[in-house]
Amino acid sequence: MTRRPSRYSAVAIALHWLIAIAILSMIPMGWWMSDAIVQPDSQALAYRVFQIHKSIGFLILALTVLRIVWRLTHPVPALPGAMKGWEQFAARATHAAFYALMLALPLTGWVYVSTGWAVVTDTPLAVATSWFGLFTIPHLPFIEHASEAARRATAWMAMGAHSKLAWGAIVLVALHVGAALKHQFFDRDGVLSHMIPVLPHGDDSHGLAPEPTPALRGAERLAGVAFVVVIGAAFGLAARPAPKVEGQAVASAPAAAPAADAAVTPGTAAAWTVDKAASTIQFTGTHTGKAFTGRFEQWDAQVWFDPADLAGSKAVVTVQTGTAKTGDATQEGSLPGAEWFDTSTYPTARFEATAFKALDGNRYEATGILRIKTTTIPVVLPFTFDEASGAATVAGKLELDRTALNMGMASDAGGDWVSKAIGVEIKVKATRQG
Repeated sequence: MTRRPSRYSAVAIALHWLIAIAILSMIPMGWWMSDAIVQPDSQALAYRVFQIHKSIGFLILALTVLRIVWRLTHPVPALPGAMKGWEQFAARATHAAFYALMLALPLTGWVYVSTGWAVVTDTPLAVATSWFGLFTIPHLPFIEHASEAARRATAWMAMGAHSKLAWGAIVLVALHVGAALKHQFFDRDGVLSHMIPVLPHGDDSHGLAPEPTPALRGAERLAGVAFVVVIGAAFGLAARPAPKVEGQAVASAPAAAPAADAAVTPGTAAAWTVDKAASTIQFTGTHTGKAFTGRFEQWDAQVWFDPADLAGSKAVVTVQTGTAKTGDATQEGSLPGAEWFDTSTYPTARFEATAFKALDGNRYEATGILRIKTTTIPVVLPFTFDEASGAATVAGKLELDRTALNMGMASDAGGDWVSKAIGVEIKVKATRQG
């Protein structure tokens, strides 16, 4: 027989309190952000709290898995012998319920965010999940790529279960704390010292409770898990979205296959070799009220330009949109998504300038066509051109309307989260060929 310790190990104690603090912080956080997310004056803060909420949720999931593995491989203190049979059953069943709950809460949350649907507004809201802004956590693919109707229904069920499981956590915490205080101040049997080592062991004159039989232990675990499953299933299945009125649903047509870009016909003006290491393509905007700056790390440019031969000048820039970086893992995880760049279907964007106009001094305009996914729009790019000894410096800025490019239209057509206006700035170093 395995010798029982008098208290939990240091690892078990640390995991217990870390998870407890995390869960207790999550409940009021969830309540607050559910209301604040629809209020214009608190929307931006609620969005950031939502990212923290998701990060803590995944932390709870990881710590819970670790705690379960530790529990299965390390003996735990026995219950006091003075406890009645039903008290022992309730204590062990409550522990089983806690473990099930600590898995179910983050898992239902993961299912919910994977749907890309906001139940509070009953509209799409595709937001990537990043762990404290450090790296992106993938959504569950069998949910993320489901039909809109399936994702909407799943979102409602997942949130119904998630929110009611939070109430289940409150009930379990109340039972757990109440029982711990009873043991400490009424029974004085030292049970609380198992998890708080500074407390005295208490009265152990009644010895230790015997190990439950395998059948009884199975019943205890089944009762605890059933408590969580019944709450999650009952309220999850009961949480049904209202029927969509006719014309309200947004059709989720499959993405059109990318058409091949036309072959580049060289210009007749002088050709240039772009120094990409010294050149940048940046984009700017606001996200939840905060300014952001991003860049594309991989792109190619073919340039023919001569101030003396503007009619023969031409430029073609091809951007690998999957290389967009902003320094924010949530943004970087969202940009490749279907409603933004949809990089899995359309890995590149292309700008082809075929008409150039001199303004004054070193200032010029390039007029061309920008293609992102299957949308094309005319673009005028003002820029400066300075050349010395065959080396040129080019700088230009323009502003794009992302809605005209069909970007973010499912989740944020109104620009409530991401600004409609997106600035683009280029800085190019190049050398004349030949």
